[in-house]
This record gives sequence, structure tokens and C-alpha cells, in this order.
Amino acid sequence: MKISTITSALNLKLILIIIGSAIALGTLFYTQSIVSKLQEREKEIVQLYASSLEFVASSENITNDFTFIFQNIIQRIDFPLILTDAQNKLTSIVPGKGFKNIDIGTEKDPKKIELMLNEKLTELSEQHEPIVVKSPDGIVIQKIFYGDSDIIYQLRFYPYLQIIFAIVFIIIAYLSFNYIRKNEQSNIWVGMSKETAHQLGTPISSLMGWAEMLKMNFKNPDKVINTADEITNDLIRLNKITTRFSKIGSKPELIDESPYNVINRVINYFERRLPQLGKNVALTIEGDESSKAKLNVELFEWVIENLIKNSLDAIEHKQGKIKFLISRTNNNIEIEITDNGKGIDYKNWKDIFRPGFSTKRRGWGLGLSLSKRIIADYHQGKIFVNNSVIDEGTTIKVVLKAV
Repeated sequence: MKISTITSALNLKLILIIIGSAIALGTLFYTQSIVSKLQEREKEIVQLYASSLEFVASSENITNDFTFIFQNIIQRIDFPLILTDAQNKLTSIVPGKGFKNIDIGTEKDPKKIELMLNEKLTELSEQHEPIVVKSPDGIVIQKIFYGDSDIIYQLRFYPYLQIIFAIVFIIIAYLSFNYIRKNEQSNIWVGMSKETAHQLGTPISSLMGWAEMLKMNFKNPDKVINTADEITNDLIRLNKITTRFSKIGSKPELIDESPYNVINRVINYFERRLPQLGKNVALTIEGDESSKAKLNVELFEWVIENLIKNSLDAIEHKQGKIKFLISRTNNNIEIEITDNGKGIDYKNWKDIFRPGFSTKRRGWGLGLSLSKRIIADYHQGKIFVNNSVIDEGTTIKVVLKAV
């Protein structure tokens, strides 16, 4: 069981890593594809601008309409651009300015500006091959050096930032998951200890009571025999508890059995021991006696005992009532367990089945969590809080498949 659990955990982690890597690589590929398309678009704009310059070089006059188109081409440029002559010396894009989209700050010294532009020119030449502008006879008259726009820079580094953020998120999630898991394991151990004490409490208290009765009635053979029978029942009970814990984690054997009969046996056991527990509670059962379900009797008895014990813990007044109502609906057997205890706050209805959750000093620790596992995992049924009113009582419903 341990090896299987460890293998499943490792497989799950491996699957998550593969999925995460696929998402990261897919994002990287898609983003780089967009970057390539944008770079191609910007190159086309530069080529269009170069064609305009070649047209200017071949024209004797520049009309106003052409100047308008020329200005609109320049206005579309949103990436760094430097215009040089054939010897890579700065020239003009617009009057008095041989560059575009290059930050020179507040610098006004022409020599310093030229130095800054030449440094930028070297950088641009490493990014892209310059676009050459030729005269009609094929002589190079200008070169256009250009770089990538801000949006391309942002898109190029975006997937890496996304991967970094994803890694940070995964690390935080992993640490949080480990903390929650360790905390849950701690709660399970504490709950298991409480549940063991809870399970052993009733038969041990009964044995102590029967021992006192033996001392008081040792001269009365009939009472001694009756007491010895009850002691035997409690010892059988202790053996059942040991068997139950050993069944957790293994596949239980299910047989066709009447839930009514099983519940009735548990009620009879508790009724004879309630006085020794200091409780004045009426345990009753009503409903369908004949309907059967696939049950593991020992584990199902454990569920019923947990429900009775938790109801007993919730009843804090002298006149307690715990009622079982069994009915068949279509293909299901529904079992309602109603008490007149202190009730459960609505916000805690689902939490009471969580390991380690408790609203009082004892009970509601692991018993209901185990009960839910027994009903849901082993019997393919349901268990939930059907209704609860503070200071009036609670109804828990168990739904099983009928056979």
C-alpha cells in the first residue's frame, strides 16, 4: 500500500512537471512567433521608407502630396532608427534630425549627441542588417539602421518572466501544500488518538461498572451470570474495535444485510450501558426493516456508534433523544439520525467531516471523518448534515444503495 501511494505521488508530480514544461514551451514558441511577425512588419516599414527615399532620389521635384505620404510613413515608425550616408555617417530623417525614437535625454551638445548616436548605431547594426537606399544607377546613397520596438522587447522577455513567476508560484504552492499536508497528518494522528480513546471508552467504562456489580452481587449466582455475560459482550466489543482499525486501508467484504437490524443491535448495546455513562437518553428506531444493502457489518456498526456517541456528546440536558428513521426511496436506503443536542453552526456542516476538526473537547475529531470514508469509499454511499438548528438538534443523513 505504501509503495503504491508513493508511486502514485511520484507519477502525479512527474505529470505536473511535464504539463508545466509543455505550457512554458508552448508560451515561449507562441510569443517568439509573434515577435518574428512584428520584426518582419517593422522591416517592411523600413523597406517602404527606403523605397520612398529611392523615389525621392529619382525625382526632380517632390510634390506636396508625396510629402504628405512621406510624413505619414515616418509617423508610423515606433522603433529606433538612424539614417546614415554610404559611409555610415549621420544624415537627416527630418530637417535637423537624423534619427527617430532614440532617447538622448536633455543633452544639447552636438558632439555628445553624435557620440551617443554612434554608440547606438553600433548596437543597431548588431541587431539587424541596415536597409540600403540606392540611386537609379545603383549607387548607395544612404543606409537605414533600425532596431526592435519596445513591444518586441517586452514580448521577447515576457515568456521568461512568466516562467519565473510560475516557478515562484509553484514553489510557494509546494511549500504551502507541504505545510497543509503536515498539519493534516498531525491532525490525523491527534484525531486517531482521540478516536481510539473514544472507541475504547464505552466498553472499558462498562467493564469497570460490571466489575463493581460483581463485587456487590458475588453471592447472587443469577446476577453474577448476567454480569459475566455482559463482560463477555464488552470483551467481544474490544476485539471488534481492534478488527475495525485493521480494516482501514484494506478492501472490505460486503454482504447483503438489513441496516435496520445492524442499527438495532448497536442501539441495544448502548441502551444497557447508558446508565453507566451517566446519560439519560432515549434511543429509538423506526422505519423499513426488510430493505437490504451491501454492508460490511463491522465497519457500518462503527459508523452508527460514532453517530450515536457524537449525538450523546451534543446532548447536554437530562432528557435526551436520538432517533433513527429508515426509509427506502427508489434504489436507495435513507437513514436519518436525529438528536435534540446543541446543534451545529451552518458554516461547520461540511467541516465536521474533515480530519481533526472539532467544536468541543471530545468527539467530532476523527470519528466522522472515518465514518465518511467508510460510507463513501467502502459502501459507495453518502453521509452529510441534513439539518441542524442551534440549541434544538441535528439530523445527519446516510444514503446507501439498496439491493
